[in-house]
Amino acid sequence: MIKVLIVDDQPIVRQGLAMVVDHMDGIQVIGEASDGREAVDKCKWLQPDVILMDVQMPEMNGVEATAIIKRVFPAVNVIILTTFNDDQYIFEALKSGASGYLLKDALPQQIKEAIEAVYRGGALIQPDVAQKVVTRIREWDQPSREKDPRLHQLTEREIELLRLIGEGKNNNEIADELNITRGTVKNHISNILVKLDLRDRTQLAIFALKNDLV
Repeated sequence: MIKVLIVDDQPIVRQGLAMVVDHMDGIQVIGEASDGREAVDKCKWLQPDVILMDVQMPEMNGVEATAIIKRVFPAVNVIILTTFNDDQYIFEALKSGASGYLLKDALPQQIKEAIEAVYRGGALIQPDVAQKVVTRIREWDQPSREKDPRLHQLTEREIELLRLIGEGKNNNEIADELNITRGTVKNHISNILVKLDLRDRTQLAIFALKNDLV
């Protein structure tokens, strides 16, 4: 069972999400939190696999909570729940280590797929807003649109693997597509992280987007 913690300051949203998620096969809601600080505390003893995290909350917002959780509990995967008006927080959350984000009006099947994807090691960006993310990431690079020079350190196979990470593929999907073992995929990812001096898979996905590999 994939253990999920739901974090939102609105009880009706929190309870509604819990009801929906708890009826998904292979997924169990193990707790709820009303703000980021409570989410950090509950991670210590609930040990969730995935957190559905709201952004704008009192006490501690979702971006701050994500940064702390990924630093203290790196195995926990965070999916940010947002609206289009939360853009300024979302990109900070991605840089803080969130594995992806969903709009709050996402369909139950999209939520299920997102939870399963990040649990398997994928980095998910909801299709409805993927172009918005790409546009913002490319704005970061203006006025220069040159490729990052660190790309030259990667082999052709590593660049292909980086592209697949940018597409949100998990290790099993990458292994199948490249006809290599899952262990080989992990080794390649470790080497790429070292060469690019990046921290995690989400940063790799952002790097791929910024360099037009996707």
